[in-house]
Amino acid sequence: MKDGFIKAATASIETKLCDVYSNGSEVIELIRQADKDHIKLVVFPELTLTGYTAGDLFFQDALIEACEEEVKTIIKESEGLDVFFALGLPVLFRNKLYNVAAVICSGKLLGLVPKLNIPNDHEFYERRQFTPGFYKPLPIKFAGVDTFIGAGQLFKNESLKGLAIGIEICEDLWVACPPSINLAQNGATVIFNLSASNDITGKSTYRRELVKSQSARLYAAYIYASSGAGESTQDLVFSGHCIIASNGRIAAEEHVYEKKLLPAVIDIDALESYRKGSSTFSSKFDHDIRWVDFSLKKEETEITFNISQTPFVPGNLSEREERCREILDIQARGLSSRLKFTGMKKAVIGISGGLDSTLALLVTCRAFDMAHIDRKGIIGVTMPGFGTSGRTYQNAVKLIRLCGATFKEVSIRKAVLQHFSDIDQDPDLTDVTYENSQARERTQILMDLSNKEGGLVIGTGDLSELALGWCTYNGDHMSMYAVNTSVPKTLVRYLVSYEADSLGGKSNDIKEVLVDILDTPVSPELVPGKNGEIAQKTEDIVGPYLLHDFFLYYVVRMGFRPEKVLRLAKYAFKGTFDDGTIEKWLMNFYRRFFSQQFKRSCMPDGPKVGTVSLSPRGDWRMPSDAYRTMFKF
Repeated sequence: MKDGFIKAATASIETKLCDVYSNGSEVIELIRQADKDHIKLVVFPELTLTGYTAGDLFFQDALIEACEEEVKTIIKESEGLDVFFALGLPVLFRNKLYNVAAVICSGKLLGLVPKLNIPNDHEFYERRQFTPGFYKPLPIKFAGVDTFIGAGQLFKNESLKGLAIGIEICEDLWVACPPSINLAQNGATVIFNLSASNDITGKSTYRRELVKSQSARLYAAYIYASSGAGESTQDLVFSGHCIIASNGRIAAEEHVYEKKLLPAVIDIDALESYRKGSSTFSSKFDHDIRWVDFSLKKEETEITFNISQTPFVPGNLSEREERCREILDIQARGLSSRLKFTGMKKAVIGISGGLDSTLALLVTCRAFDMAHIDRKGIIGVTMPGFGTSGRTYQNAVKLIRLCGATFKEVSIRKAVLQHFSDIDQDPDLTDVTYENSQARERTQILMDLSNKEGGLVIGTGDLSELALGWCTYNGDHMSMYAVNTSVPKTLVRYLVSYEADSLGGKSNDIKEVLVDILDTPVSPELVPGKNGEIAQKTEDIVGPYLLHDFFLYYVVRMGFRPEKVLRLAKYAFKGTFDDGTIEKWLMNFYRRFFSQQFKRSCMPDGPKVGTVSLSPRGDWRMPSDAYRTMFKF
């Protein structure tokens, strides 16, 4: 439960129809197993103690009374077990029979939640036995305990801030307005569903999508346990379809035909983060809701799910290719629209032979094709300076020409040396002035060429550089339209690789150039190297972009505290970076992220392509003089 993680599970038993005591024994056995496995939340199927297909036997007093007696036993046997769970049974209340979930934790009956929507069509005739439930909780004495019965109940944990559990039963999910909507708006971050859903052709897929989409719509974890083994096959077959979904992602899924726990770890912090960041997720304060506190021991939950080292990049190849295609299309459409709006037919881009400027040129080519403008209107400018290597220079020249753009070369050496003389800068002192003078000279050339040619200066800097402030203020920091502004560095590489594969079928020459650019170390090339080689490697100075993009996602997108970001990073990068290296660069990330906000406050326009953007006009509004005192670990 530390850092917002909690282990949950669906529980499947081998139901013996109407054998309440046998079914109850299996419940107890699984709860003990859950406690042993540090599983804190458990959901059993609908009508756990009797089975769903008992038919008119539900009217038998002996069956109803046996259920109440068995709940007493289960409550007693759960004492000392650190598990919150819900099981299903029929409950007689004010002369009517209700299909109910009994909610129990560590020897306490917390409440009874009735099913609101009772199906009575096609293969279902449930209204023959059960009455639709009611919302407002009413007092009831059950299993020797004074408690409440009603659907309007939320169960709140005292140890894990943000954990609140709402309950619905089977058909409640399938209706137009499921009760889980109201429960989530009132604070439920986890929804239990006790179900008995039969299988017919295509239903499993529909059921999965229903659970997944409901978890996404509610920014919630949805734990769905359906009955299977032991239910009558007289007219229907029950497949034991169990699903755990969290914010639109399936965390665990299986068709279970045996006594079994299906576990998954849920991140409550993440769910809270999505909600607090959404202005359209409305909160609702329903005074009829009964809030019930329960306690669980606060202990560290082992992370058992995969944490990607590249959260901005899909791991699945087909998904990654689709993501690349979509991003390139968004970038190109943004630029194409800007060209149309301004009436310009030309664009000016500084091409260094590095990844970012390569991607910007490829996007600009797409935009010109989209707008039916001759690519000769793209002026690719290479501006060799003191640190330009032969490799990057040759790649820049080849790329511009192979793309069909207009090639232009302007050396900055003489102009920068004259500038050094003007400001009394020692040309042998390779300090920040030495470096930034070159970046600003290049920007001046691009801006003045754009005036001369009547075109837009296309920015090449990416999201990761903006996060770290790894750009020269009023140098490469500035442009007229920045196409890469919300593309993280780890994704830039995949986009260029995607284009290499896409364009390779048309020209093997351009693929060779792009592959060589992908193999070139990331460098600003502002300091002279030996024998024409690259002297500066960006990642040696600011840290690995693989780490920084990971930090960026969990700090900005998720809003996690530093201790949690560090824990996730250590887990994700185990075997790749040692703990000391991760801690060093995380501290550096926070330092740079706070100190460099002033550059982001006046960054140029550019298209948002993903969930994280640092545009001061869009997603990110931050004062340039904020302290980072609270952001330590």
